[in-house]
Amino acid sequence: MSRRMMSPAAARNRQPILDVLSMILPERARILEVASGSGEHGVHFAAARPGWEWQPSDPNPEARDSISAWREHAGLANLQAPMPLDVGGIWPAGPFDAVVAINLVHISPWEVTEALMARSAQRLREGGVLYLYGPYRRDGRHTAASNAAFDADLKARDPRWGVRDLESVVAEAQPHGFMLEQAIEMPANNLSVVLRLHA
Repeated sequence: MSRRMMSPAAARNRQPILDVLSMILPERARILEVASGSGEHGVHFAAARPGWEWQPSDPNPEARDSISAWREHAGLANLQAPMPLDVGGIWPAGPFDAVVAINLVHISPWEVTEALMARSAQRLREGGVLYLYGPYRRDGRHTAASNAAFDADLKARDPRWGVRDLESVVAEAQPHGFMLEQAIEMPANNLSVVLRLHA
């Protein structure tokens, strides 16, 4: 049985996410991905952008095993071995040009978002990007009925989880030096949230 986990969502959203990242990041960049999951995003991005040094991470040993298997399968020199990073724990030394968190903010307690903002600000170089992908409410409202149903399902699994207000996430980021640069509408009622670090 293959150690390479496969996520239908990752297969669907990896190219639209790559398109956004290619638009906002330089040709050569050092990127830390937190909560990398199966590892499919990192393989896709590193293959498409050889000038990016992609550092995947995940606290889950099964996820790291899948990332390692994808890495071995792809044989990409710019895709690093996965790190056992817990967002609230010790981060690798920077500086990074970007921190990428795909489908993390809604599937974790709010303290994880708080830690993500604080740690990213410490590890990014000035002008660096914190990139978030996932569903968000805007002006206190869901942007689609499917997102409202998803939010209810998340809260049933863990009351600390849920689709966040974009405004709350941006407000949490601002004291750490981040400004909302763009919120780009993506497939399946998701957003690409681009937060840039200023001095």
